[in-house]
Amino acid sequence: MNVAKQIRTVLFTACFAAAGVFGLSQNAHAARIGSESQASAKALEKVKGATVTDVERDHEQGVVVYDVELVKGNKKFDITYRASDAKMIAYGWDKIAVMPNSSKAIISEEQCRSLAQNKVKKGTILSIARKYDDGIDYYKVKMTDAKKIYKLEYHARTGALIEYEWKVSASSGSGNNSANDGYIGLSKAKQIAKGKVPGATVVKAEFDMDDGVPVYEIELVKGQYEYEYKIHAKTGNILEWDKDFND
Repeated sequence: MNVAKQIRTVLFTACFAAAGVFGLSQNAHAARIGSESQASAKALEKVKGATVTDVERDHEQGVVVYDVELVKGNKKFDITYRASDAKMIAYGWDKIAVMPNSSKAIISEEQCRSLAQNKVKKGTILSIARKYDDGIDYYKVKMTDAKKIYKLEYHARTGALIEYEWKVSASSGSGNNSANDGYIGLSKAKQIAKGKVPGATVVKAEFDMDDGVPVYEIELVKGQYEYEYKIHAKTGNILEWDKDFND
């Protein structure tokens, strides 16, 4: 190979490598959200034809997130993205206007259970409760699967889904799951809470500082009740707990 050809080969290889690095850099940059306008654009990709009504930059468990609200037709949407990797960590919608349809008979709980199971194929139903609000009879259903916690609301007289939302569950979140710096770890905190309510399902688990005290806040659901435990992150002692109807 002559010298000129060698030089051309080296230059081509260098340019190709630089282009590759630039492409990777661009992709890495694209895989995050750094502004409200970027969050809006991503939400509009999810709900095409919608109108963004509000965008907020916030923090959840020490992580920067963007909350986007949109409206399309008779639905209001709420979407939350994690800023660091643009991952959607919560999504939901509800109908803006719902008719009572009081002339129709109320569907059974079993019918509602079937509707929910068809909507979330691999989900497990945690609770079903019939409610009444603003002239509307509805069923509120809480479900979970390996990655998400779901809340669904069905019109009790028509069987129509009038509200749907999910968020990444505690078990699949990134959180403080391992013991370090003398902390017992999120997994151990969940075990302590579940030990107090055997058979319950953890729906929220996070680390927090409460007046300078490191704590794990654990929420569980079992039947018609919700439980909340605040556990000292270093000693494992239960500092506070509460039991309430799952409404």
